[in-house]
Amino acid sequence: MSNFLHLKYEKSISVTKALTVRFLTKRFIGEYASNFESIYNKHLCLERKQLNLEIYDPCSQTQKAKFSLTSELHWADGFVIVYDISDRSSFAFAKALIYRIREPQTSHCKRAVESAMFLVGNKRDLCHMREVGWEEGQKLALDNRCQFCELSAAEQSLEVEMMFIRIIKDILINFKLKEKRRPSGSKSMAKLINNVFGKRRKSV
Repeated sequence: MSNFLHLKYEKSISVTKALTVRFLTKRFIGEYASNFESIYNKHLCLERKQLNLEIYDPCSQTQKAKFSLTSELHWADGFVIVYDISDRSSFAFAKALIYRIREPQTSHCKRAVESAMFLVGNKRDLCHMREVGWEEGQKLALDNRCQFCELSAAEQSLEVEMMFIRIIKDILINFKLKEKRRPSGSKSMAKLINNVFGKRRKSV
């Protein structure tokens, strides 16, 4: 039996596509168009489980990336929030996205378990142009219950793969928590029968 995992990306599409393509193909491509969405699929085996991973990479244009996210909060099992360490405005946008995802949810879109989230500072190879400190990224992640790392999609293929593996493991842990919190069919039926016959006994 295979599990279907949904990951959603946010932020600059040239950044996120670079990470996704690195993970899927081990290749690095530096330039991408930024006016279209992409969905990637990958089959993998992890911890003896067959997994189908679907990665949604949205259009990066700010107007189309407003913070509605309502459908994504339902759809996504995990979020990868990416910013460019050499661009402070991208960090500010990443922070706003994290706040939107972590804000108290209304009853109609409330999740049983909080979504897995990974904050990624990309372009670590451009440290000489850094505008966002490592400590800032780490604090934002800790304050909002995210995992965090800095890496370079251009130079660190292994680190990119490990980042994906870490969030996939977090998603699998969340699946287990959901199963524990969901009453089994037999227990629910037993409880229903007990309630019905218990009421009958009292009325007799």
